[in-house]
Amino acid sequence: MASKNFEESLRDLEKIVKDLEKGDLPLEKALKRFEDGMALSKRCSRMLDETEQKISQLIKDSDGTLTEQEFAAPTPDRTSPSAPE
Repeated sequence: MASKNFEESLRDLEKIVKDLEKGDLPLEKALKRFEDGMALSKRCSRMLDETEQKISQLIKDSDGTLTEQEFAAPTPDRTSPSAPE
């Protein structure tokens, strides 16, 4: 069986969440769906982490020169770039 891409995995995860939110699954089936969902969640997270490591940004310096810089995910206290004053 071929590995699913991110979008397929996310779509499967969303279906599992909807199934569980309905609340009409027998306990054993709900537990199995939950376990499958957790595995898909970890897979999606790993794919995002791997992709993030590949991303680089072009940053324009004050003199107009473009430089390449590794992507840095926002930290909780720095969620968006600061606006120029």
